[in-house]
Amino acid sequence: MAKKKPDLAPSSSSNDAQLRRDLLRQMLLIRRFEERCAEAYALGKIGGFCHLYIGQEAVGVGAISVLRPDDYVIGSYREHGQALARGMSPRAVMAELFGRADGCSKGKGGSMHLFDRNLNFLGGHGIVGGHIPLATGVGFAIKYRGGDQVCLCFFGEAAVNGGAFHEALNMAALWKLPVVYLIENNRYGMGTALERASAINDIAERACSYDMPNEVVDGQDVIAVREAMQRAVQRARSEHIPTLLEVRTYRFMGHSMSDAVSGTYRTKEELEEYMKRDPITVLRTDMTKRGEWTDDDMTALDEEVKAVVEDAWNFADASPEPALESLYEDVYVDTTSDAPVGAEIAS
Repeated sequence: MAKKKPDLAPSSSSNDAQLRRDLLRQMLLIRRFEERCAEAYALGKIGGFCHLYIGQEAVGVGAISVLRPDDYVIGSYREHGQALARGMSPRAVMAELFGRADGCSKGKGGSMHLFDRNLNFLGGHGIVGGHIPLATGVGFAIKYRGGDQVCLCFFGEAAVNGGAFHEALNMAALWKLPVVYLIENNRYGMGTALERASAINDIAERACSYDMPNEVVDGQDVIAVREAMQRAVQRARSEHIPTLLEVRTYRFMGHSMSDAVSGTYRTKEELEEYMKRDPITVLRTDMTKRGEWTDDDMTALDEEVKAVVEDAWNFADASPEPALESLYEDVYVDTTSDAPVGAEIAS
């Protein structure tokens, strides 16, 4: 069985040894989980699109570690790692990827549509940038209801060239909404390099158009991501000021399993250079220098997370296919009850 997600309290110090161990475990769990996803896809157990998070683990883990349980997270289609970092069960994620009834979206969402209402994980979304206005709407709902929650929105650098991005950020800045917009800048929109698609390369500067605080962050350093996120969350929670974070990272796999390694758009030398700053290795090296971590510790942790992932695989493989009649379930909202439409979602 998978262990309970560690309680990474927002007040935990970035110098805390236990915090670093918890962050390392989460990143390693995501890495091993995604490696098995690649294997499952090759075996035909996962169909459709599948975008892996290998190389970007520090972004999701560092950012989500700052949030409270009642905060909201919304992402695009590369969201397996974010779902796990938020506390979703590896079993529920793997079963969803396998298209099984015990998946978090009942096997009907697949890789790009993970969702867990109990965790306020509002899904992966397959349309590039289409979820950014939804995050702005969540921020409006928080402020309208007088809450102090925060909405964290993940998206890639290619999404910033779409109109939805600009309209959503303009509205958030104008109305002072508690949203942290986090760009996972892994340099490539599918196979197109940033320099070939954007008139400016420092894309955090786009926030200046909306007089919004912004920051460029080292996405291979989980502590750096966490600390930048703490600053952004503080602004959002106490002042309802949104922030744009450009977190510079790199994916070690292809855009999706259709170009599983790298395709023809980047060189082997470039990939090898970026892999020198593997986020897991960066944190592990720091912990070793501090005298907090040994090779034996790493071996034990690796065996532990591999067992969790193996359990998730076995659970997913044994889970039944969705019943044929479930095709017609969860399609329409029931408007025949006395409760107003949307009341259940808002509760």
